[in-house]
Amino acid sequence: MTEYAMPAEAALTLVAALDERGVDVCVGGGWAVDALVGRRTREHADLDIWVDAAHTEGLLAAFADHGVDRIFPWPGDRPWNFVLHDGRSRRVDLHLYETLADGRLHYGSVSAPFLFTTEDLAGRGRIAGTEVRCERPEFALRNHTGYPSRDVDRHDVALLCEHFGLPTPDS
Repeated sequence: MTEYAMPAEAALTLVAALDERGVDVCVGGGWAVDALVGRRTREHADLDIWVDAAHTEGLLAAFADHGVDRIFPWPGDRPWNFVLHDGRSRRVDLHLYETLADGRLHYGSVSAPFLFTTEDLAGRGRIAGTEVRCERPEFALRNHTGYPSRDVDRHDVALLCEHFGLPTPDS
């Protein structure tokens, strides 16, 4: 068991709280992989989410309502990517993006932008039987590469490639 734990029920409670506040949320990371394949395949230490930065106020209010209101300092935190937690076991890894005039989505710094599309966040999956919006399989795979991989990353990559017939990345 990890120090932090994000069971399906906790993840769904937070996604529902965001929805109640009008925050359009997309599940990312390991929970997106499990949602895409339709079953829990491993423990999750956190819930990764993508949210338009314009919805930050509603996001923070929804999380405060559920006690997820403490900044969790993490190496590499940036204004567009940081972790909130509840002081006990629930942790949320926030990925804030901006919608550009041409419809593309911008994540990251001005000098090194990560650009993607709304289609990348248009996946559909299920967490504990509840439908959620999540990363599309190809985008989830892209986001699990390009950095030193951990066991959970290798697990997620193998699962995505096997389930969706995607080519295994070199990295």
